Amino acid sequence: MSFSPLELGKAFLAENAKKEGVVTTPSGLQYQVLVEGTGKSPKAKDTVVVNYRGTLINGAEFDSSYGAGREPAEFPLNRVIKGWTEGVQLMKEGAKFKFFIPSNLAYGTRGAPPDIAPNEALIFEVELLKVWED
Repeated sequence: MSFSPLELGKAFLAENAKKEGVVTTPSGLQYQVLVEGTGKSPKAKDTVVVNYRGTLINGAEFDSSYGAGREPAEFPLNRVIKGWTEGVQLMKEGAKFKFFIPSNLAYGTRGAPPDIAPNEALIFEVELLKVWED
């Protein structure tokens, strides 16, 4: 018997919510503070510079700013998936968080082929390096 990505994601997030240090927001986004930051926090319209690693809940990495020849990513915070827009606003410059993002705050029913199936929950480690205020 196989389970859909949506069912697997819901089960994973339900178990994950019980772990020490994991906070669940009203939207369903979960996060864990790995390193507290001391700089400024971004607003949704600000541009951020981050290092990140994205994985599926099975641990398979689908994207990363780390590694040979890679640079930190820079983008307006309101132009990314909802889980990022919400979560990164909880951070301060210098912080590193781990986000556990339900599918409705990620790529939803469309997914992001070929790496991310429809209704897939995602995990991101995000390090907030800089905030450029809009």
